[in-house]
Amino acid sequence: MTAVDDSATARQSDPSPTTSPTGLRRIVAAAMVGAVAEWYEFFLYGTASALVFGEVFFRSNGNAVDGIIAAFALYAVGFLARPFGGILFGHFGDRVGRKALLQLSLVVVGITTFLMGCLPPFATVGYWAPVLLVTLRLIQGFAFGGEWGGAVLLVSEHSPDHRRGFWASWPQSGVPLGNVLATVVMLVLSANLSDAQFLSWGWRIGFWLSAVVVLIGYWVRSSVDDAPIFREAQQRLDADRRHALGIVEVLRHHWRQVLIGIGARFAENILYYLVVTFSITYLKLAVHVDTAPILALMLVAHLLHFFMIPAAGLLSDVIGRRPVYLTGAVLTAGWGFLAFPMMDTGNYAVIIVAITLGLAVESLTYAPYSALMTEMFPTHVRYTALSFCYQAAPILAGSLAPLIAISLFDRFHSSVPISLYLIVAAAISVLAVGLAKETAGKSLRSVDAEAACADSGPGVEGVTAMQRDMA
Repeated sequence: MTAVDDSATARQSDPSPTTSPTGLRRIVAAAMVGAVAEWYEFFLYGTASALVFGEVFFRSNGNAVDGIIAAFALYAVGFLARPFGGILFGHFGDRVGRKALLQLSLVVVGITTFLMGCLPPFATVGYWAPVLLVTLRLIQGFAFGGEWGGAVLLVSEHSPDHRRGFWASWPQSGVPLGNVLATVVMLVLSANLSDAQFLSWGWRIGFWLSAVVVLIGYWVRSSVDDAPIFREAQQRLDADRRHALGIVEVLRHHWRQVLIGIGARFAENILYYLVVTFSITYLKLAVHVDTAPILALMLVAHLLHFFMIPAAGLLSDVIGRRPVYLTGAVLTAGWGFLAFPMMDTGNYAVIIVAITLGLAVESLTYAPYSALMTEMFPTHVRYTALSFCYQAAPILAGSLAPLIAISLFDRFHSSVPISLYLIVAAAISVLAVGLAKETAGKSLRSVDAEAACADSGPGVEGVTAMQRDMA
């Protein structure tokens, strides 16, 4: 039998992981709670950038837009460090284990977020205020770079092949849940404090509460372990003595998948940050909606988003990753032309529909991403590959989206250029996903076997032996 035949056989006969339903739900909870903690902290920064940081950490020149632009510029800085964190955390996560690196990432993000709440304002220390803020933001972004890949893999590698899209989408649901938590905290504070109190010290409480969220997440994650398929790959890696930096192998042997993984995120990433971050600014500046109603509207939308993500993940198991993803990317192109005029009405019911539609469209491109990426890369470099693709894309996509959007609005005083910007993002993702192969239902062991077959190093006999070991 040839190596190619062995690969096909492995794909057809490989059983689903043996993790019990109860064990799988516990693993999902562990992955989600960390995601909630880290996204709470990350989106707390995004909300504060739109509402607070422009006035607290930068010199006032009488133009509120300039302060917001400066805050969004620092918001983007955190994304620059994320790919480097993804590479480092991914490298050791592929060798030491997913769980250990997830715990470390959680603690570092929690510490930096707490310290952000302790920073003095510009009025007290001058330009040291933005310098300290950007330093903590870089450290936070670096640690955050290792979170998503590890959380997704902790679930994906335990999931049955025919339902990986559903189960692997649950860590993604930690994003809106973390955002709900951040929004609730900011909503309670802004509703019960005067504007002066909120700007002076009230916003800091949300950052200090991160310590509680991190402790809960750390405790829950301590009860789970890495999947058997990872431990098998780790043993093979030790036997082959392959200890080169994982990103080198990823870029050398899997560069096509990397380009697909980065390009696929453009529509989802840009749309999401326009909906959850820029919309706050747009409603405040263009529609003149007060802070508390904006946060209340976002809270409702995030709660709905929590349920949309696993629904879209399940749909990707039923009809395939690519159809769901491409539908979402195409709909992204039209959201701005519909949503911004809806927001301009000032009617709260219409505004919530516009925001919810954006998150529903985003779910179609976000939910299948975790399973699609898991099924594109072999186990021994999967953490590195997923983290790099997921964290590299926002440098050109989501990190710049609020800054580009507010700059376009400031120059043209219209939402049309922002909507055209979304069309470009959607086109990039349609092209990327169009080049990908359908992976729904694929065995992860067959992914490893195919990667070994493509590697000229082991040879046909070595590949066959590897496949027998994985059977």
